Amino acid sequence: MTTEFVMQIGKEGLFVAFIMALPILAAGMIVGIIISIFQAVTQIQDQSLSFVPKLIVSIVAILIAGPWMLDKILTFTIKILGNLRFFIR
Repeated sequence: MTTEFVMQIGKEGLFVAFIMALPILAAGMIVGIIISIFQAVTQIQDQSLSFVPKLIVSIVAILIAGPWMLDKILTFTIKILGNLRFFIR
């Protein structure tokens, strides 16, 4: 294994991790902003009002994006294991 190969694997791994987290974090951020605006307008400062909707939306995002995320992870894993096969003798 060369240093460039290991760096490429690390780079791809970080990119896949970023792509996996993006739908969940984006959905939570959008709902968080909407709830914050609602709290500012109504002057309600209850912490559970922001936590519960973000939790529900995150779970829904996982359910919706789950098959796509699993496909990306499996593709990455198969690629890594396929590349390692050439280095093991």
